[in-house]
Amino acid sequence: MNPLKHVAIIMDGNGRWGLKNKNSRNAGHKAGLSTVEKIIKETIRNNIKFLTLYAFSTENWKRPKKEINFLFNLLENFLKEKIEDLNKQKIRLKIIGRKNFSNKLNNLLNLSEKKTSKNKRLQINLALNYGSKAELIYSFKELAKKKELINEKNIKKYLETKDMPDPDILIRTGNTKRLSNFLLWQIAYSEIFFEKKLWPDFNEKDYYKIIKKYKSTKRNFGNI
Repeated sequence: MNPLKHVAIIMDGNGRWGLKNKNSRNAGHKAGLSTVEKIIKETIRNNIKFLTLYAFSTENWKRPKKEINFLFNLLENFLKEKIEDLNKQKIRLKIIGRKNFSNKLNNLLNLSEKKTSKNKRLQINLALNYGSKAELIYSFKELAKKKELINEKNIKKYLETKDMPDPDILIRTGNTKRLSNFLLWQIAYSEIFFEKKLWPDFNEKDYYKIIKKYKSTKRNFGNI
């Protein structure tokens, strides 16, 4: 049975779900939060130590300003309401990506990271303003600046995920089969599951089914 330490998820389909069910993309983003809470609980139940959630990409700035503002307000409210609970559950929150947000949101993110920094039950990596290409460019620039050898070990030193194992599983909901500039280096050997359901419809049973399938998958890593 394959050990499972790290699950990464592209939470796709909130906007489409909102338009389909509530005639509002923002309603879909709000509905997606309850799925996040369900998946966190199931992750803990399965004793998985790292969960990386793709919340906002470097490309998402192209969206309408109204929608972007709603997303960040939603995130602010979620952190204000839930960070104490996450801390009580011994969950650590880490932000991956560049914190180029309002001072208010940046301060809240920094406070949330600091408050939960010693927790070890589960680490949630929230990918915000994250893009894998930018992450890799930064790593190569650091290597050049410090005149270090270009090899796998040194490249990883400057990645956002340097202190954690690479994802064993990548899940993308929303019936879209692409990686969207997410953890391109880290998922080289991840098992990838494309899920037809939109993110707000994805549930604990769907998640557990993927976990179960992963554990019985033969993983070769280039071998036979």
